[in-house]
Amino acid sequence: MCVAAIAWSAHPRWRLVVIGNRDEFHDRPAAPLSRWDDGTIAGRDLQAGGTWLGVNAAGRLGLVTNYRVDGYPRAGAPSRGSLVTDWLGGRQPGDLAAMNPFHLIEAGPEGAWHRSNYPELARTPLSPGIHGLSNGGFDDRWAKTLRLEAVLADWLAQAVEDIAPLLAALRDETPLPPPPSGAGPLAGFSPVFIANPVYGTRCSTVVLVDHDGCGLAFERSFDAAGRATGDVELRF
Repeated sequence: MCVAAIAWSAHPRWRLVVIGNRDEFHDRPAAPLSRWDDGTIAGRDLQAGGTWLGVNAAGRLGLVTNYRVDGYPRAGAPSRGSLVTDWLGGRQPGDLAAMNPFHLIEAGPEGAWHRSNYPELARTPLSPGIHGLSNGGFDDRWAKTLRLEAVLADWLAQAVEDIAPLLAALRDETPLPPPPSGAGPLAGFSPVFIANPVYGTRCSTVVLVDHDGCGLAFERSFDAAGRATGDVELRF
């Protein structure tokens, strides 16, 4: 389970703001945010080699989450982390239909899109504004997604640069109610921050990109007990 809020072309200073949590099995090896040899700024999945969120000097940002659908995930499917690295590298993605269901945000100088492969292949432009993303359908209004959207909107309205309020929102462990439709996160996974010793929040990330293409990427990592283990901040 993951959650993110994205502000696209919604502020006079910031062209793009992304805040989100990566939730994953704690025993899946990963490296923290760093500047890769090719200039990519991202964490790295050391099992499959891709990443969940990254940005580069070409002005591109990619973010992927899994899409929870009955009957999935299927063993042996290609890693969805390659979607981000392919987008950042300007490469065509692999066999999207063979992958387990996903949500992918692609942003760059030419625009921003949401891409998915379920229930069919689709790539839709993002309208200017704030968008939420988790592990249900892109239009599902989960409480955790709505909470992050509201925090991001308030932060933008205050016109501050201090990201502490965004990080505090990403650390919120308050259980949240299911949406009226009844669909929503699995039991125990309703909070924005998942404190679970087996599968939980591994890191919180904030990315700010201004209209000149300059910005910062900040990541805070957590261990299986939910304790912060380190911060990384890179400017670009």
